[in-house]
Amino acid sequence: MSAPALSPTTSSPTAATASTTAAARPRIVIAGAGPAAQALVRHLTRTPFAGAITVLSNRDDAPEELLELAVLPQVSVRFGQPASYIDAEDRRVTTADGMEFTYDQLVIATGSAPADAPVEGASRCLSYSTIDDAARLGDAIKDVTRVLGRRPLGILVGTGSAAGQAEAVLRARGVRPVRTTVRPAAVVPTLAGSVLPASGIVFEDGSSMNGDLVVLAEERIARDELAATAGLATAPGGGISIGQDFRTSMPGIWAIGDAAAYDGVRLGLLVASGSAASVCASQLLQASLGRPLAAAA
Repeated sequence: MSAPALSPTTSSPTAATASTTAAARPRIVIAGAGPAAQALVRHLTRTPFAGAITVLSNRDDAPEELLELAVLPQVSVRFGQPASYIDAEDRRVTTADGMEFTYDQLVIATGSAPADAPVEGASRCLSYSTIDDAARLGDAIKDVTRVLGRRPLGILVGTGSAAGQAEAVLRARGVRPVRTTVRPAAVVPTLAGSVLPASGIVFEDGSSMNGDLVVLAEERIARDELAATAGLATAPGGGISIGQDFRTSMPGIWAIGDAAAYDGVRLGLLVASGSAASVCASQLLQASLGRPLAAAA
């Protein structure tokens, strides 16, 4: 007996399988394109993850690190398209320009911003805002120590956990830290041509503090405005509240990096972005495919 002919409205087994596979392909949208978001993409693409990853960046430019991710086959980076609204019920994200992206899993990685306007001359200073800054700070101190030929004297500006961590890093690297909680009016530059960073600070009343380097570890505010559009729970001091698995209070939505807060503390002060991204990637794949993330060989 010959096989029955397929009608125009009947799909072949091959087409049906392809349709099912396409529908089952998990869609992960990442709101933000900073270090935590980049690390998350790298961890996902180093594994047998066959889903689609969309990164919504608020940057109009295309830095090299994002271009490297954009060339990966399953990754789409949308430059200059910051997420502005989340429809958690329909699992849809809308950007500032009105573009819409549906998702199976959404990760908010919008980072943090300084609480105050930059101190005049702040670009000449070293800075500390997350644990990831520790290595960079250590390298800079090593260079200063080599140039000086002695133990540096460091001026540390800031309060709170970030300043406490920065002081610990300075001491561990052999710096003699002098800490002030009074915000300076300006930074004293070093001599023209010097390889050393800023050498001191000046306060509003004209008084000053001098040293071999200046570290700013001032208060930062989590960029959690996007969370409010989805009704996500936030910490009293700011930041999207997450559990140990990086899940927020809404199913299908996660948060990593400095936009998140665990037990009321900015996540960037608790976990390095690479470590957080590794754990979050594993959780994402398990949620998307119902199995743990298997590391690529």
